[in-house]
Order: sequence, then structure tokens, then C-alpha cells
Amino acid sequence: MTAFLEVDYRFPAGANAERQAQALAVGQTAGSWDERHAHRETQLRGHLGEIRALQTLADGSSLATVAFPLANVDGGIGSLLTMIFGKYSLGATAKVWDLRLPEAYGLRPRFGLAGIREQVGAFDRPLFMAIFKPALGLTAEDHAAILAEVAWAGLDIIKDDEILPNLAAAPTLERWRACAPIVEARRDRLGRELLYAVNLSGDAASLQQLARQLVAEGANALLLNVLAYGFPVLEALAKDPEIAVPIFAHPALGGALAAAPEHGLRYAVLLGTLMAHAGADAVLYPAHYGSLPFPAAEEFAIRDALRQRGLAPVPSAGIQPGILPALLADYGKEVILNAGTGIMDHPDGAASGVRAFFEAWERVQAGESFALAAVPPGPLHSALAKWGTGNG
Repeated sequence: MTAFLEVDYRFPAGANAERQAQALAVGQTAGSWDERHAHRETQLRGHLGEIRALQTLADGSSLATVAFPLANVDGGIGSLLTMIFGKYSLGATAKVWDLRLPEAYGLRPRFGLAGIREQVGAFDRPLFMAIFKPALGLTAEDHAAILAEVAWAGLDIIKDDEILPNLAAAPTLERWRACAPIVEARRDRLGRELLYAVNLSGDAASLQQLARQLVAEGANALLLNVLAYGFPVLEALAKDPEIAVPIFAHPALGGALAAAPEHGLRYAVLLGTLMAHAGADAVLYPAHYGSLPFPAAEEFAIRDALRQRGLAPVPSAGIQPGILPALLADYGKEVILNAGTGIMDHPDGAASGVRAFFEAWERVQAGESFALAAVPPGPLHSALAKWGTGNG
């Protein structure tokens, strides 16, 4: 019996959905053949896709479900994307709206949210994450000074900015070496690990070798711009026995692939389903409350796709303490909150930025007001005075 995966394609109003679905089912699989291959009829038909459903939506667009034989792909994300949208994407208008893969397809996270919690020793609250800022122009020693400031305030995770590659002014290995003593001292003093997700860059071979070097020298987390470097690179890192640390996936380039309303892949497929089957442990994506215009429905669809396989959802961009009540209403405590300026640009310094998030968590737990007049002087009050409870 042939096993299949299913893809929902959305076609704009006026498109011939049945014809386009047939083009996908046939053209993206075995294609057509003539009498010269009649003796292989049964074998070839076993590789054809099937149209499973067609429906017209209220806005006039159409949704078609096409089933593709699993025998056509090698179990990775690269061959999967080539089959379901590869050549077809160059000549037609359609959006990959949903993707349903077997549970066993691809990779599961090595750590996921549960494993990250084990590492940082925090189980009953959201995890708090910061970003080294400014993004560029800092030396390795500058990174260490920033890390020292937030480490003692109790931060759980920090990451490089995604646009910081392996630059001569602050080489990746030197950044880790400068920060490693602070991570170790924090572990000794507070009894909890502080994860530093070091950004990876380079060609595929040198990037994987860099990751191995970092982990060999004690690095405890990695950051990868998956869409820029490719899903196969993520898969190689996630399967490498020498790289047994959490991998944080950044969504850079996601808008180029998912933002167009009638073309590309839906965000939930790109940053949710595909990441969840490619070996990531945590995935960053924009939060609708923050500084990027991002639809709440897309955000929550990503969240749900990640949670189905145990990955950590990491809403980002404009996260600051005043929006914690809204975030917790939508996520509960099973989330990593990623704040860049919301921590680093706190009026009283980055350490106060971290403390403001802990104070906000305690205030939510106690059911106390976030109105500025109701909050006593301190880190949270200063944060609310600067950013309020709306967009960061």
C-alpha cells in the first residue's frame, strides 16, 4: 500500500484549480509517458500524485489537496520542497497553505523546550532570552562585558544577532572564548546554566566544522539562519553526534518566501512544520504585539505546529515587559520570550531589563495591575514608563 504526504495549495480567484492541482500531481512527480514505457505502467503510476480534494473558498480563491507518494522523497526537507513546489513555483501562482507529514518523517528535536528547560534549570515559568546589542561593531570583550551584566540578573538564554557572521573584528570562536568564563562562573554561582546561542556562518562544510569547534570548547547552544543556509545544513547539524546542543532557528529571509499573499509558502509551513521536521529545537518568529507587522493567526499557527513536536516557540521582535500579560494569555508559560531592545535598551541598563521581566512575571502571577501608577519604582516601572504596555 502506497504511503502519502498531503499538501494544501491555495490558488487565487480565477485560477483553474483543478488544472493546476493536476499539474502538481503529475508534473511534480512521475510526469507523463508514452508506449515506450508501457511495460513500466504499474511502477510509474505508483509515483504519481493524487488530487484528494478541491474546494472554493468564500473569497473566490480555491484550495486543493494533493497527495504525494512518500516513495518520491528521501526523508529530508530538500527533496520534499523540490517535489511539492520546486519547478512549479517558477511558473504558477499558488501558495503552499498546509503540509501534513507522517510523524516519522525527518527529524525530531534533540532537546526541544523540555530539554532546554532541563539545561537552564527553570521549569515553572516562561524562559527569558536576550540578544547582544548593538548587532555589529562589538569586540569579543564587549560581548563578554554585556554577558556579565545580564548573567547575574538571572537571564536564561542570550543569542548573537543573526546578522553577525564570523567577522575578523570579532571572530566567532573568540566571542565564545571571551564569554565562556562568565557562563562557567554563572553556573557555579547561581547553580543554573546560561545558554549562549552562538551564530553560525560560512559555507556548509566550514559552518559545520565551526559548530563542532564551538561545542568542543564548551559552547552550549547554536543559532542558525536556516532559510539563508538551507534546511539540509540544519539537518546535518541536528544529526551530528559532535553537536549535541540546542539549535535555535532564526526566521531571517522568511518574508521573502512567505509574505506574498498569493505565492510561496505559508508562514506556518515554513517556520512551523518544516522547522519541526528538520531538527531545530527552538524557532524564533515575529510576535504580533511587537515591532513587526505580523498577523496573529500566522503567529499562533506557527506556535501550534512547533508544539506538536515539542519544539520551543520563541516569539520575538518588540518583546518588552509591559506586554507580558498578553503574551502569557496566548502562550501560557511554555514559551521562550526573546527580547532585544526590551532588555538591552532598558533605561537603567541591561541587568534591569532582565529583572523587569522577572518582576513582570511575578506581577502576572499575583494578578496585579500593570498600570504605571500601580507599579512601585524599580526595573518594571522604568520599563513601563519607556515602552508602556503596547508595542515595543
